[in-house]
Amino acid sequence: QVQLVESGGGLVQAGGSLRLSCAGSGFTFSSYAMSWYRQAPGKERELVATVGSPGGSTNYADSVKGRFTISRDNAKNTVYLQMNSLKPEDTAVYYCNAYRPMYRSRWGQGTLVTVSE
Repeated sequence: QVQLVESGGGLVQAGGSLRLSCAGSGFTFSSYAMSWYRQAPGKERELVATVGSPGGSTNYADSVKGRFTISRDNAKNTVYLQMNSLKPEDTAVYYCNAYRPMYRSRWGQGTLVTVSE
């Protein structure tokens, strides 16, 4: 069965760091562009970062440029989001997404990141 499972969220102080992981299974991971989205309380889901298939190209939301780094390890079917210099406004549920043209997007269950003042 197809799965994307996020992990690594938690509570961190402003200025701190977290690394999120998303492990995929049940599909050809390397064929999918991988993205991280987030949804803050009371707000719509927004795209945070994307890494292309099978890797190399990356894109970031302006709000996280210079602070977050997306990477992938296709041998491990895992995409990461290194989050540095965290701010309270980064508080959100972070979701992993797998995208491939002509295929259904796949979503993880989300992992909560809470950044305190």
